[in-house]
Amino acid sequence: MENKMEMRQTEKEVLIQAVNVCKYFKVSGGRVLHAVEDVNLTIHKGETLGLVGESGCGKSTLGRTLMGIYTPTKGQLLYRGKEKDLRNKKERFQFAKKAQIVFQDPYASLDPRMTVGSIIEEGMGIHNMYDPARRKERVAELLDIVGLNREHANRFPHEFSGGQRQRIGIARALAIEPEFIVCEEPISALDVSIQAQVINLLHDLQQRLGLTYLFIAHDLNIVKYISDRIAVMYLGSVVELATSAELYANTLHPYSKALLSAVPIPDPELEKGKKRQIIEGDVPSPIHKPKGCAFSSRCPVACDKCRECVPALKEIQPGHFVACHFLDKKIDENGNYLFDRNSKKEEK
Repeated sequence: MENKMEMRQTEKEVLIQAVNVCKYFKVSGGRVLHAVEDVNLTIHKGETLGLVGESGCGKSTLGRTLMGIYTPTKGQLLYRGKEKDLRNKKERFQFAKKAQIVFQDPYASLDPRMTVGSIIEEGMGIHNMYDPARRKERVAELLDIVGLNREHANRFPHEFSGGQRQRIGIARALAIEPEFIVCEEPISALDVSIQAQVINLLHDLQQRLGLTYLFIAHDLNIVKYISDRIAVMYLGSVVELATSAELYANTLHPYSKALLSAVPIPDPELEKGKKRQIIEGDVPSPIHKPKGCAFSSRCPVACDKCRECVPALKEIQPGHFVACHFLDKKIDENGNYLFDRNSKKEEK
């Protein structure tokens, strides 16, 4: 069954593709912050790609780069196989109609001086979509779709709860009929009781409208539930990429293992007996990135090669990509990849 799922995945149309994408920011003193470093990703039409990692690892920056808010410093961004030059204002404007974003904070992302109807309608006016009467009808339709009342169009954002505001943000993203939506931690600022409602709404909208999502989140249980594939980021780079089921069943990268070991188990007995892998040390600065593998200073199995050479993201198993030198040579007699070791020593 899993092989059939992987086969169907490879047959899907590629919608968004990042090729060696980098995003740097200039900071004080002439220094450069490497927020995203040499990322290669393919997102298929109709799928949800989950993106996880520690705070500050570059998830949001990558998401905003993939949908055109930021211009890549290096690399290529392809939409339906064609490169998008985001430095070209006309091309950037056209791409904005195809790629939208649902922001993390439903309070700060809505203009408090505008009515809900004006907020949702604004994008349609910018892109010259429909006549004024049709725009009003479209606003009412979108409010219905996201589970709000049509009369809410005349109210202001401060009159709504956090969950309702996020629904308004989703309606705004849908207004200009995009194909690709970046969900930038859309539930992290919401109550737990509301999170499931928003997740189910996003899932239903995807099925109904054929949307493609990049879903950024900290809650790994939510990411597992909603995502077809999951990419794990560390200090600006993707270190592991696999289907949701494969990543959780066969985690290979040492950082991914530690990240998933922190996920709580609902069963108290299983949670009590679970062994959590603690990552020692601090995250290196993205301004002064270490030579070689960025995780080498905290990795329990790092060797000299890890500290000297940056590992490439390789396909270790069908559809399962890992950036780790350790997996290059640790294979048992059955062809299975070995990982767990008790010692930091490595064969030269």
